[in-house]
Amino acid sequence: MLSVAAIDTYYGQSQVLFGMALEVGAGEVVTLMGRNGMGKTTTVRSILGLTPASSGTIRFQGHDITALPSYRIAQLGIGLVPEGRQIFPNLSVRENLVATAANRTGQPEPWTLDRVNELFPRLAERAHSLGDTLSGGEQQMLAIGRALMTNPTLLVLDEATEGLAPLIRAEIWQCLENLKATGQSILVIDKNVKALTRIAQRHVIIEKGRVVWTGSSAELAANEDVQHQYLGV
Repeated sequence: MLSVAAIDTYYGQSQVLFGMALEVGAGEVVTLMGRNGMGKTTTVRSILGLTPASSGTIRFQGHDITALPSYRIAQLGIGLVPEGRQIFPNLSVRENLVATAANRTGQPEPWTLDRVNELFPRLAERAHSLGDTLSGGEQQMLAIGRALMTNPTLLVLDEATEGLAPLIRAEIWQCLENLKATGQSILVIDKNVKALTRIAQRHVIIEKGRVVWTGSSAELAANEDVQHQYLGV
């Protein structure tokens, strides 16, 4: 579904990604992990066309999206839950959700307000509240719901549970498990190894913009040296 091959990405003259590569298959949950400042968000920004790669190739469902503008990439079916949530603060919860609603890829059972509210009942309770009055956990639920309302073929979550209380984190992980059960393809960035090895099939670890380890959940759970060296666990 998604193939990132040998991409280099720069901010000005500073190179951040060096031959970055990863793949996400249909119905697969894949993680991108590493310490802060190692290039995880830059990888997401390159995939979405927000910080275009200077070399290498990014393909999505057979399309070469390396040089496409970000809005075209989104239209092809990649939904982003960005770091920091970035919800619309002056719109209500309901308005945030319907503002991006579309079914461009023709999903047979598209995401609707009712489905999102069923996934996150708290959003139904806060339907008329403005975005900037929500708690951090509610904002993250809203950011996920907003992305789902675009009916993405691939859902990308950047720092899925950063800064959230333990109970809210557990709710987000349960949400991702529910989405996985529906066959949703997901690329997730987070630091919670225990939760990620439970949910995801494969893991990619990067350091200083380079892939340093890839493997299955069983392999990562069993490899404490890798966890300590690259994740600080």
